Amino acid sequence: MTANASSQQTHLNQARASLRQALSWYGNLRRHGNAPPNGELQAAVKQDLETLKAAYDKLDETIIRIATFGLVSRGKSAVINALVGKQVMTTGPVNGVTRWPQTIRWTPPSGKVQIELIDTPGLDEVEGEQRAQMAQTIAQQADLILFVVAGDITRTEYQALCELRQAKKPLLLIFNKVDLYPEKDRNAIYEQLRQLGTGKEGEQLQELLSPREIVMVSAEPAPMQVRVEQPDGEIHYQRETPPPQIDALQEAILEILNREGRSLLALNALLQAQQAESHIAQETVRLRQQEADTLIWNYAKYKAIAVAVNPLAMIDLIGATFADLALIRGLARLYGLPMTSYEAGKLWRQILVSSGSLLVGEMGTSAILALGKSTAIIGASWGSPSAIMSYTGLAATQGAIAGYGTYTVGQAAQEYLKGGCSWGPLGPSTVIKDILSQVDGDTIIYRLKQELSDG
Repeated sequence: MTANASSQQTHLNQARASLRQALSWYGNLRRHGNAPPNGELQAAVKQDLETLKAAYDKLDETIIRIATFGLVSRGKSAVINALVGKQVMTTGPVNGVTRWPQTIRWTPPSGKVQIELIDTPGLDEVEGEQRAQMAQTIAQQADLILFVVAGDITRTEYQALCELRQAKKPLLLIFNKVDLYPEKDRNAIYEQLRQLGTGKEGEQLQELLSPREIVMVSAEPAPMQVRVEQPDGEIHYQRETPPPQIDALQEAILEILNREGRSLLALNALLQAQQAESHIAQETVRLRQQEADTLIWNYAKYKAIAVAVNPLAMIDLIGATFADLALIRGLARLYGLPMTSYEAGKLWRQILVSSGSLLVGEMGTSAILALGKSTAIIGASWGSPSAIMSYTGLAATQGAIAGYGTYTVGQAAQEYLKGGCSWGPLGPSTVIKDILSQVDGDTIIYRLKQELSDG
């Protein structure tokens, strides 16, 4: 096994372990914490659990899904037929022959991998929200996207291409019907395709596709008139259809799959898991809001009382920190999200940093009050009425600040917990980051590295 094959297998194993862990966490009643099962919550996350299970099963099948998109009459079905080598998808002169997504299995000439080709209706046939939903669903399932054009790109194609880029999937732009263009025109169109930008107003245009992501083919060449000379010298003309010019696309696909196919499978499964787990967490937070508010209030109340009555400054600060960490872990248990003490500490520090000077300032003020309170108690021990009053006032103020600080930590922790269980070595976000840190510069995954990292 080559080093590349070994690293791909490692990525696949990491993804399997991550999804197996997620199914274990969310596939039982532990995701409801100590509370009884919530029927509304179970219904809300049912689809997400099915997504996790389907993604895990797909990893075991090791089948690469390639989806084709494009407008009507661009030759999407013809491209699939040419790849497979036989007429499996219906094509014709009438626009919109493909009315719904169709799937066909294909074993490439190498015979080492199974591919599932998905043919979709023309993006300009399906209107508005329905089109966007169809494209989003199929793009999420795909490991590689083929976007088929047939000449100068239209505004609709450009917008659809930018939308598909948001799916964070590797994409090849297929310039079909090149046989209809003279070499000069073909090269001019190719250069225009290379200059596609992001299309975002106010931002400098940047290359949306690299040269290696554009492939020129002729999936269903137009018939040509050829001169036929018979043995007896008679000459006549007849129309013949040349064979498809599809080798460049076959080579591009096989090169990608050989170089990074299993890594693509792993990343796609992890991206689906990341989205599903995030939605599970958001729904759990939403449906357990009242219980979470009660938990936060109780921690804030009891921490305020404990800090107020405690006379020792350092114990105040240490105890307050442990109370915040316990609150974070308590919220995680309520939401069914796994979190260790170490991870709670990381989240607490992240909350401190993101809050700017607010919580840090409160902690500093509390520390000063704690020192003043310790000084006042010495005076109070001698029976000084002013020292007793001073101690009481400082204790009440410090307790109120400590309670408010815990309330703030609890509210911030809820927002972070909505992101799901991405912590730990097997969290999907962690594994995605690990895989992306290992990809070579000549891979198609590397082309998407920045947007995948941002996601």
